[in-house]
Amino acid sequence: MKRIFSGIKPTGHLTLGNYLGALRRWVETDQHQADAVFCVVDLHALTVEHDPGRVRRLSRQAATLMLAAGLDPERCTVFVQSHVDEHARLSYLLECTATDGELRRMIQYKEKGARARAAGESVRLSLLTYPVLMAADILAYGTDEVPVGEDQTQHVELTRDLAVRFNQRYGHTFTVPRATHPEVAARVMDLQDPTSKMGKSHEPGSGIVYLLDEPDVTRRKIMRAVTDSGHEVRYDRAERPGLANLLDILAACTGGDPEELAGAYPSYGALKKDTADAVVELLRPVRERHAELVTDPGAVDAVLRRGAERARGLARPRGRGGVSRCRRPARGCGRGRLPAPRSGRRAPRGSPVRGWR
Repeated sequence: MKRIFSGIKPTGHLTLGNYLGALRRWVETDQHQADAVFCVVDLHALTVEHDPGRVRRLSRQAATLMLAAGLDPERCTVFVQSHVDEHARLSYLLECTATDGELRRMIQYKEKGARARAAGESVRLSLLTYPVLMAADILAYGTDEVPVGEDQTQHVELTRDLAVRFNQRYGHTFTVPRATHPEVAARVMDLQDPTSKMGKSHEPGSGIVYLLDEPDVTRRKIMRAVTDSGHEVRYDRAERPGLANLLDILAACTGGDPEELAGAYPSYGALKKDTADAVVELLRPVRERHAELVTDPGAVDAVLRRGAERARGLARPRGRGGVSRCRRPARGCGRGRLPAPRSGRRAPRGSPVRGWR
């Protein structure tokens, strides 16, 4: 069975874009069709200016929302990155494989570095190197597929390059993963600036729909979404990005095709109303389940603790015997029983990480 890995960075409250671009697919598809490993990548949140207490709170909220969305610890592994030491250990070895030039070419480093400088802040070294940590996140688990948004494709390509380079230098050690993308709404855009991604780390504003927004707030944000000059409802991402964004969102919520949906609306107002209704109904069960989970923090703690234990077993090198290869959690694993590990192949004699693959 193939293995997938994906994570969410707790730099802000999770948004509609996080749900449509990642969470829903994890819940509806990935956890059923693969040995799935999902992570709150809290170490990545430290690459920019941050409040440690807020990062802890957002990490907890993100993990709770992942469970509220429908991730089942009986079927997949859910944990917090900093609870598993192997991520940071492998990251250093991969930094010894990466080059300064390829890291400085990363688009997100350029964009976030520019924003930090514009705000009068220093640019942390970790902002440059965190794509290597992301590569370690992926490669430590022998990942086959990485479901990501379009903006993360470059980082997965770097991961592939590092895996190939490491394998060529030290002998076959890592699985070379590939990126996969949802068919629609892989990148939901800001409702007030449809040329920019709806990002959880952006300043709060009327263009961002958060998963925990009240229904009335969600409706108001969508009804006030920026559209384009003209009156015809037509799907054109280049010429009419505002309309295209609304159609993408509606299509993702209803399972329709954005171009076909465009022909069904005589006015922008009707499109906005139906989009708002669809989003509110889509997020209603997530909000309700989240409200239940926050009343039982011990249950969430137990899931994250067991998830970290299993993740450590999957990622930890085991000397000459190879890395643990336990796969999908056995039935009952969610109640504390972990599946027995399966030993992997012996790593090449010249590898600095025997058994890591």
